[in-house]
Amino acid sequence: LDQSIEVLQCATAHRGYQSRGQDITWAVLDTGIDPRHPHFNSGTCSNVEKVYDCMEPGPIKEREAKAGRGAGYDGNGHGTHVAGIIAGGIPNLNMWGIAPAVRLRSYKVLDDDGVGSDAKIIKALDHVYDVNRNASSLVIHGVNLSLGGPFDPESFGCGDTPICKQLRRLWRQGVVVVLAAGNEGYLELQQGDEMLGINTDLSIGDPANLDEAIVVGSIHKSKPHLSGLFSYSSRGPTADGRAKPDVVPPGERIWSCRAGATV
Repeated sequence: LDQSIEVLQCATAHRGYQSRGQDITWAVLDTGIDPRHPHFNSGTCSNVEKVYDCMEPGPIKEREAKAGRGAGYDGNGHGTHVAGIIAGGIPNLNMWGIAPAVRLRSYKVLDDDGVGSDAKIIKALDHVYDVNRNASSLVIHGVNLSLGGPFDPESFGCGDTPICKQLRRLWRQGVVVVLAAGNEGYLELQQGDEMLGINTDLSIGDPANLDEAIVVGSIHKSKPHLSGLFSYSSRGPTADGRAKPDVVPPGERIWSCRAGATV
């Protein structure tokens, strides 16, 4: 983070404009967030203001943000890593998230093996929509989904799957939708006795083929113009010919928070 934040000029925004994500709330749909990590508790209050568990049948369950292990806690680590890139920081290490002051809402939609279902993700998106609809102004300003998978073109149009429809509804509400492009941009094919590596177009998955979303690819954190798009980063066009991803920030060997870490 201390390197990539300079590449993105975020440190300039922090120091020169005091722009640190104040008054913004971001929902992270992932394996959960470890709310006890010191990265999220270096100030007067925690970045993690709400923790929701979407894994059990029935309505979403809100968990105590300081409850520790159990349902809603990140036993995988991916969600905590992602959340640490978005928000928080540890001043003694001069380590900051992209928007340190952003408030986070954790939606656990993937289990501790990183596996989930469309139904759990849609349940979380519905909750975000209802939170905003029942308030006088937007409560949750953006959603982050660093997840994805294939879609069935025989059943759904490109960018029109059930998850995409729910995300488009949030976009119409004014919510910024940020999605990972995916890691399917590189394939190895058997050619005789050798393996042939190829970069693959049309490797954008679902829901990253949603036109209204900001879809994020991956480049080198210190030599972005020299290295270009990383081989594994999924790339467009989408199946119906639209250009994706939309932005390509640093995404290789990024140090962030480890779930379960202590001071």
